[in-house]
Amino acid sequence: MRFLTKRLEALTVVDRLPDDKNKVFFGAWITLADDDDNEKTYRIVGPDEFDLSQQKLSMDSPLAKAMLGKRLDDEIILKKPEGEDVFYIVKIEYKD
Repeated sequence: MRFLTKRLEALTVVDRLPDDKNKVFFGAWITLADDDDNEKTYRIVGPDEFDLSQQKLSMDSPLAKAMLGKRLDDEIILKKPEGEDVFYIVKIEYKD
């Protein structure tokens, strides 16, 4: 109970859409494509909400951090121990 109480104190409720919907912010649905045109869609959510089976990616993850602030057609480079993955933002969407 103490843990949850402290988490509630630190939470920020996002209750409106951003003014610039062509930029990646918290809550966005982002579709990425790789060089082979394989697409994946993710929603950037809080660390307590992430669930990859539902395409929800934590804002603290390396991929989400690389996407935040980017725009349509921007390149995303995800650095991993075995090399880099390169993606391109092909769609940004915000839903009520």
